[in-house]
Amino acid sequence: MTKPLVKDPNNIRIAMLGMVEGNGHPYSWSAIINGGFDAAAMAQCPYPVIPQYLSAQPKSALGLTGTRVTHIWCENSADAAHVARAALIPNVVADPRAVIGEVDAVIIPTDIGGEHLDRARPFIEAGLPVFIDKPLTDREDHLQQFIAGQQAGHPILSTSCLRYSREYAAGRDRLAEVGELRLITMTMAKSWERYGIHALEGVYQFLPPGGWLSVRHSGTATANILHLRHRAGVEVVLVVIADLSGGFGCLNLHGTKGSITGTQPHDTFHMFKTQLQTFINYLRSGVPPFPFAETVEQMGIIIAGIRSRAEAGREILL
Repeated sequence: MTKPLVKDPNNIRIAMLGMVEGNGHPYSWSAIINGGFDAAAMAQCPYPVIPQYLSAQPKSALGLTGTRVTHIWCENSADAAHVARAALIPNVVADPRAVIGEVDAVIIPTDIGGEHLDRARPFIEAGLPVFIDKPLTDREDHLQQFIAGQQAGHPILSTSCLRYSREYAAGRDRLAEVGELRLITMTMAKSWERYGIHALEGVYQFLPPGGWLSVRHSGTATANILHLRHRAGVEVVLVVIADLSGGFGCLNLHGTKGSITGTQPHDTFHMFKTQLQTFINYLRSGVPPFPFAETVEQMGIIIAGIRSRAEAGREILL
């Protein structure tokens, strides 16, 4: 029998811990949870797209009921102070571990997988539920430690926001149009290590979990080209190129009867809010939104892609 992961499901206190270059989630995620933002301070956010899409929402769209980000920590104390002003966070801490005993759960909004175990370990050991931004990790030894923690009963959740794309959900509803799937392609910007999980989790829900067979990387560190094979008889090609911003999340589905092409996610706010609400629902219910084995399989694919690239494109069996 499951039970809530927090003492008071109607008053959930969250700590937002960490910020890395190229990722402004502490600003956006905190504002979404807290139900508003200081417009003047948010206008100075170093990621202009964040105040743009936040300002485009009706006030009623902001906020997660019964939940607040109450504490913030960033590596740079000035960053933490600015996020706090912009996203209405009352407490800035000098040490992330200071939030233990003060909050009900922790969000780690950084996207460098190799750092996540060290960032999360103090809170996992303290028994706090942890949400970790994508990817959970890009290291096999770290993945094994996350698995051990989860099996010991520690609540750990990690997802890409593309899992919650409205556009991809509409594509899944139209799958009958393509007949039997034979090929899925997805393009993405930035790096395989940090953004490959966006591409992977975007296509992951089109195929049965547990059926991924192999990964082969035939590209470079800046132009990642990966061929994945699935037991369902579907070939998957993921392309992650550093400056391919125009191809962010472009999904193509090809089958025995037809194709659905050029599907891209556009509603960033919806994806982030749904992603965060899913974590809050988990805290309230104690019921994981999907099996942790799916995250393990995805991280195995990310790690296999890195290994294949390092080994001159050798096919890695999963």
